Amino acid sequence: MEDPAVTNFRNYIRINTVQPSPDYVSCTKFLEEQAKELDADCQVIECVPGKPIVVMTLLGQNPNLPSLLLNSHTDVVPVFPDQWKYDPFSAHKDENGDIYGRGTQDMKCVGIQYLEALKYLKKEGHQFLRTIHISFMPDEEIGGVGGMKKFVESAAFKKMNVGFGLDEGYANPTENFTVFYGERGVWWMKIKCPGQPGHGSQFLPNTAGAKLKKVIDSFLNYRDQQENLLKENQDLSLGDVTSVNLTMLEGGVQYNVVPSELNVGFDIRIAPTEDFTKLEEKIKSWCKGAGDDVTYEFVPSKGTPEDGKMLITCIDDGKNPWWNAFSQACKDEGVNLVKEIFPAGTDSRFLRELGIPALGFSPMNRTPILLHDHNEFLNEKIFLRGIEIYRTIIPALANLKI
Repeated sequence: MEDPAVTNFRNYIRINTVQPSPDYVSCTKFLEEQAKELDADCQVIECVPGKPIVVMTLLGQNPNLPSLLLNSHTDVVPVFPDQWKYDPFSAHKDENGDIYGRGTQDMKCVGIQYLEALKYLKKEGHQFLRTIHISFMPDEEIGGVGGMKKFVESAAFKKMNVGFGLDEGYANPTENFTVFYGERGVWWMKIKCPGQPGHGSQFLPNTAGAKLKKVIDSFLNYRDQQENLLKENQDLSLGDVTSVNLTMLEGGVQYNVVPSELNVGFDIRIAPTEDFTKLEEKIKSWCKGAGDDVTYEFVPSKGTPEDGKMLITCIDDGKNPWWNAFSQACKDEGVNLVKEIFPAGTDSRFLRELGIPALGFSPMNRTPILLHDHNEFLNEKIFLRGIEIYRTIIPALANLKI
C-alpha cells in the first residue's frame, strides 16, 4: 500500500551514484523513464564526456518568457557502510516510515518531489504560462566543474532562457523550513612552504616546518575569530561568517630528513558580506609573514567572484517578483520560512553568478540535518508533504506575470 511516489523515490536511492564512480548510466535510464511518465521532452547533454546532464522540458503557453528551472543533482558523497544501520543503497524503510539511504536528503528527494508534483499538476489539467525545465546535474558533490559550471556556459543552457531557479537547501529540525537566498564563496587553497633540507638531528634555519607552523597559526587564528563572532551573536547563522578548516597536509620523505617543502591545504567558505579582495590580501600577508618564498594557489582555480554580493538573491518583499511568488506560495501552504545564507556550496551559485535569481529550498522540517552523515534518512510523510508544497510553489512561479 506504499504511495507510488515513495516507491519511485526509493528506487532512485537504490541507484548507486556515489562519487568518485557514479553509475550515471543507470541513473540516466531511470530519469528518461521518468520523463516519459511526465510526458516531457527530454535531452541528455554531455558537456564533459561521461557526465550526463538530463534536462526535461514542459513547454509553456508563452515560451518567449524567461523560464523556470528546477535543478537537482544526481551524484552523492561516499559512505562508510559499517557505520550505517542498513545498506546505504537499499532505501530501507523502517516501521516509523524513515527511509535510509545516501541521497535521501542530499538531494534525490527534491528531484523526485519536483517530478511527482508536476505529474499531479498535469493530471489535474494545470497549464503553465512559462516553460519549466527540470535539470539533473552530475558532479555537484565534487564542485560542479563537470556539471553545472560547464552547462551554464553552453549554447543549450542559453537557449533555455532561464529567469529563475530553484535548487537544494537542507533539513530543519524544527517546525520551520529553511530557504537559502545565497551561499558562501568557496576557496580551496594550497600553501607551499619551501625550506632548507637536511638531517633531522640539526637546528637548521629557514625550514619548511617552521614556515608551515606560521601559516597554520595565521589561518587558524582567523578561524577562531570567526567562530567567536558566531558564538557571541545569536542573530548570526553559519552562513554569515567565514569558516576556515585545515583539510590537507603534504610532504616529507622519511623521519630523519628535514623536507625541502611542506604543503598545507585549507577549505575556506567566505560569507557574502566579506570583502573578497581584502581577505586575499590578508592571506598574502600571512604567507609573506611566514617567508618571502611561501606561496599560495587556488585549487583547482579561484572560481569565485570578487564581489560576494553577486552570490545573493534579493528577498526583500516587493522588490523581487520571483521571491514574492515563492514566499506567498509558502504562506498559502502554511510554511514558515527561515531565511539564511547556505554555508556550503551548491550548483545555484553558477546561476547567481550569471545574474539569475535562485533560491535553495528542500522542503524538510522536523528532520535532523544528515547530509553527508552516516544513516542519512528522510521520513516518508515529510517526503510526501514536500510534494504537496511544490504543488503550490511550482504553479506560482511558472505562472508569474512580469
